[in-house]
Amino acid sequence: MTERREDASNPDVGGARRRVYIKTYGCQMNVYDSQRMSDALAKDGYEPTEVIEDADLVLLNTCHIREKAAEKVYSELGRIRLLKAERAEQGREMRVGVAGCVAQAEGQEILARAPAVDLVIGPQTYHRLPEALARVAAGEKVVETDYAVEDKFDHLPTAEEKRIRARGVTAFLTVQEGCDKFCTFCVVPYTRGAEVSRPLARIVEEARRLAASGVREVTLLGQNVNAWSGEDEAGRPVGLGGLLHRLARIEGIARLRYTTSHPRDMDDELIAAHRDLDILMPYLHLPVQSGSDKVLKAMNRRHDAAEYLRLIERIRAARGDIALSGDFIVGFPGESDADFEDTMRLVSEVGYASAFSFKYSPRPGTPGAAMDDHVSEAVKAGRLERLQALIRDQQTAFAASLVGTTMDVLIEKPGRYAHQLVGRSPYLQPVVLSSESGAVGDMVRVEIAATLPNSLMAQGADAPSRRTA
Repeated sequence: MTERREDASNPDVGGARRRVYIKTYGCQMNVYDSQRMSDALAKDGYEPTEVIEDADLVLLNTCHIREKAAEKVYSELGRIRLLKAERAEQGREMRVGVAGCVAQAEGQEILARAPAVDLVIGPQTYHRLPEALARVAAGEKVVETDYAVEDKFDHLPTAEEKRIRARGVTAFLTVQEGCDKFCTFCVVPYTRGAEVSRPLARIVEEARRLAASGVREVTLLGQNVNAWSGEDEAGRPVGLGGLLHRLARIEGIARLRYTTSHPRDMDDELIAAHRDLDILMPYLHLPVQSGSDKVLKAMNRRHDAAEYLRLIERIRAARGDIALSGDFIVGFPGESDADFEDTMRLVSEVGYASAFSFKYSPRPGTPGAAMDDHVSEAVKAGRLERLQALIRDQQTAFAASLVGTTMDVLIEKPGRYAHQLVGRSPYLQPVVLSSESGAVGDMVRVEIAATLPNSLMAQGADAPSRRTA
C-alpha cells in the first residue's frame, strides 16, 4: 500500500485507486471549487470518499469570511493530525491539504500552525493540484497561491468534462470572480482578487454543454455576480441582464438563478430581466448587512438603508412574486442599540423568505479589525438571537403563504422513502413529491399541501413536461 502511493504518476499501482476526502466550508463558490478539485483529481486517479478514515488525501476547502470559520479549520486540522499519525503507525500514508480562502490569505502560516499539512493551495490554482501533489510526494511542503489575473478562467473544467461527470439536473456556472467593493469587514478582495468577468462566448458554450448533459437549472456564480460585464458577438457591451437573456434561449435550460449580488450593481437591465424572463427564478439573494446608515457607512457599503428599500420596491414592482434573501452582520464596531433597532426595522419592512445572519468577527488585514469601539460578545450574541428569531418567523410565514398555491417544481432526486421524490421550488425550497409525479429532470406542476420544518409537501402533480425552447 505504501509503495503504491509513492508512485505519484501511477494511481493504480497495486490494483487500488487512491481516495480523496474533501470537506467544504462557506459559500456556493466553495462548493463549486470543491467540484473543480474533485474533477482535477479524478484525472489523476483519485476517487472521492465520504469517510475520512479511508482517505489517502484530505482536502479542507476553507472560508475566511468569519473568524469562527477559519478557527474551525485549525480545530479540524488538529483532529486530522492525530488520524494522520495513526495511519503512519499502520504503515499507511495520508496527505493533507488546505485549499480555499484561508489558504490564499494565510499561506505559510498554515504550515507553521499545522505541521501535519503538506499542501496549501489557493482558489485560483486548483488546476495545478496534481502537479503540487507530485511535489508533495517528492518530499516537499507546497504553498501554491500565486496566479495571473488573465488566467482566472482558463483552467475551469471544460464543458466536455462537466458532461462526463454530470452531477444531476442542477449545476453552478462561474461567470465572475473577485470583488472591488472593499467592504471593511470582508477579506474577499484580498483572497479572491479584483473583479474579473468571464467572456460571454465561453459562458454560453458551457451552458449549452450543461444542457446537453441533462442539466435543467443553472446558477450563475460570482463573488459579486451582478457586476458581470462583457461584449456580445457584435462587440456591444452587455451586463448580467443581457447575459441572462442570452442564456434563456438555450434549449433544455428551464431555470436560471444567480448569486451573490451587491445592491450597487443591481441595474435597470437586470431588474427588467426579472420582469421579462419567466426562466429567471423569482428568488433574489441581495445582502444589505445592516439597517443603520451609520454602520453601512462604516462598512463602506456605499448605499444607505433608504436606497436599499427603494431598490427592493423597484424589484418587487418588476416581479410581484419575487422572494428576498439577505445577509446581516450584527455587532459591527460602533453598532449601538439604536443602530441594531434600525436593522430590525429594515428586516420587518422587507419581509425576507430567508436570510443568513452572523456576529461580526474581525478578519486580519481588513479595516474593520482596526476600528475602535468593538461590541462585546455577549451583546452580539443577544442581538443575533433577536434577529434570527425575527428571520425564522418571516421564513415560516413565507412557507405557510405557499400552502394552497400551485407552482412548478424541478424533480432533482429520489426521496428518503421509496414512494417519494424530492424537487426544488422556484424559491429554492425542497419539495417532497409522490414517486408517481414524474422522473428526475421533469418539471411538474404541483399544489403545496403543507409545510415541513425545512421543506414543502406537495399534494399532487400534473403530467411532467419538458421545456424545449
